[in-house]
Amino acid sequence: MKYTLAVLFFLAGATHSNAQTKIALMEPVSFSKVKITDAFWKPKIDKVATATLAACIYQTETATARIRNFEKVARGKGEAHEGIFYDDSDVFKALEAMSYALKTRPDTALENKCDEWIDKIAAAQLPDGYLNTWYTLKGLDQRWTDMSMHEDYNGGHMIEAGVAYFEATGKRKLLDVCIRWADHFDNRFGPGKLHWVTGHQELELALVKLFKTTKSEKYLKLAHWLLEERGHGLAKGYTWTDWKDTAYAQDVVPVRDQKEITGHAVRAMYMYTGAADVAALTGDQGYMKAMKTVWEDVVHRNMYITGGIGSAGSNEGFSVDYDLPNEQAYCETCASVGMVFWNQRMNALTGESKYIDILERSLYNGALDGLSLSGDRFFYGNPLASRGQHFRREWFGTACCPANIARLVASLGDYIYASSENDIWVNLFAGSETAIPLAKGVVNLKMETGYPWTGKSTLLIDPAKKNSNFTIHIRIPGWSEGTIVPGQLYTSNALDTSKFILKLNGKPIAWKNENGYAVATSAWKKGDKLEWEIPMDVKFVQSKTEVKQNTNRLALQRGPIVYCVEGTDNNGKAWNIILPENTKITTSAFTVEKEPVISLQMKLPVVLVNEKGNKISTEESVIRAIPYYTWANRGKNEMQVWLPTKITDVKLNYIF
Repeated sequence: MKYTLAVLFFLAGATHSNAQTKIALMEPVSFSKVKITDAFWKPKIDKVATATLAACIYQTETATARIRNFEKVARGKGEAHEGIFYDDSDVFKALEAMSYALKTRPDTALENKCDEWIDKIAAAQLPDGYLNTWYTLKGLDQRWTDMSMHEDYNGGHMIEAGVAYFEATGKRKLLDVCIRWADHFDNRFGPGKLHWVTGHQELELALVKLFKTTKSEKYLKLAHWLLEERGHGLAKGYTWTDWKDTAYAQDVVPVRDQKEITGHAVRAMYMYTGAADVAALTGDQGYMKAMKTVWEDVVHRNMYITGGIGSAGSNEGFSVDYDLPNEQAYCETCASVGMVFWNQRMNALTGESKYIDILERSLYNGALDGLSLSGDRFFYGNPLASRGQHFRREWFGTACCPANIARLVASLGDYIYASSENDIWVNLFAGSETAIPLAKGVVNLKMETGYPWTGKSTLLIDPAKKNSNFTIHIRIPGWSEGTIVPGQLYTSNALDTSKFILKLNGKPIAWKNENGYAVATSAWKKGDKLEWEIPMDVKFVQSKTEVKQNTNRLALQRGPIVYCVEGTDNNGKAWNIILPENTKITTSAFTVEKEPVISLQMKLPVVLVNEKGNKISTEESVIRAIPYYTWANRGKNEMQVWLPTKITDVKLNYIF
């Protein structure tokens, strides 16, 4: 399977000519440069560094054979592989999360554990650079014959781990393993060589990270080439065991021609993240146009209010527009993590705050729900309703989600700030400290906030140079101005009337709204204090009429937090509650398994059925709603996000 000479010249020339045409408007400030002090996020980051990573290490080393497989390869005694063909990736994702934790919370024992794993991984690498325990133990004659068998996916996660560990510790051993593996792949595939369409996208974005670390342009070219491979029927001649329809892996039309979201949700998120990374470095406008179109298809027609995506369990992904069932919602944790990745890149490319609005929605709701408050239990899928059958698990056969949510939370600092030559963006509101180098000198920042429970935030500014002139962009969340999500898939009848006010040293200052940011330019000086307050009223949210599952139903949102009702707080029931429009709601401090939250309280009619089941009545009861991300931490429970507004829409078969 060779390229024609003309196609070869076209691809090689296009990639080379665009390699230095950067179009990103800003660069996110690395988590390693941000110290998190936030009352909401720091306890979670600490919990990940201890309880979550301890669970990952135990499951990887003791409860399953993931590390043993690497040991078996190194021994070379013909031992059998244990587990699933993509289990290697869980080792690498755990290593990546461990790397982030080491950078922000140094731990000698944890670093020693990383080094121990890395030694075992390196010992399993073949002389030609190949590394995959499944095929090395099962039979190398079958390697690179099946595009759906995750060899490249595993390799991509290894690269991400290698880059993260190098950045955290300066140690190159795993990074060098990754370079040898990437060179092995590059020697086999690419223009003028064999075709390859990655079955589970991930390698594309990982290669961009490897390019940024090594400065070797061949990895950027290879990432670009992998994206160009899709949608041309190039999978013919290879085995496809993972799917029958290549739409499952977004391989029906070329990436730059895609207009609709299809297939497996996580694969899609990783592919579009990789495409955004490549577009940022190559200036590929075709990718930009496609991503904007597909993003609208996701957000306008195929996203849950929680920021979760992928409604169908049958393909772990998308079905048809507006098909958003609640109890049967799949909403894989990894897909919400992918939404955070993709939307961060889209924001950096465009400077538009709407992408951070979606990132925030997925982060605080769809993704965070995947991690228990104790840090050692997990959700794979994240439904929006339950009759009590759902519960958080210690681990999964396919265990992509635990390490994925761990690496996201551990690297939270990646998403708070961004910068360019003379501008600083504040994207998320979290207590933190950082030093950002601008063209005119370093600017030290310290943010203090009660977010997401209160809307007041303060930014203390300390430029290294006196009267340093630069621009600060403060995101104005779309939900604070009545836009629940762009495209009006979800809307609210409660529009905020108070305006966003920006104060400098206690006095209001002039600012302009650009792309959803409050933008202020000044000759800033040491001790300057920017303050802003975002209204935190409770919003009654409704869906477009096309979402039939939410007909005559409302959801509740306060700030970025989506709420639910859970049986534990409401006499064991969540399916017999009616939420009339304009119900009076009060807020109060509350704890869910030691997690301090703001809960919502309201007097609502609840439906009662007599013992014989032949008489229905209603009575008023005080109902408590809690943040969606905290549900199912107190045992099996009924739960609902979308509550009926009329008794005729209560599902009576669930309230006996």
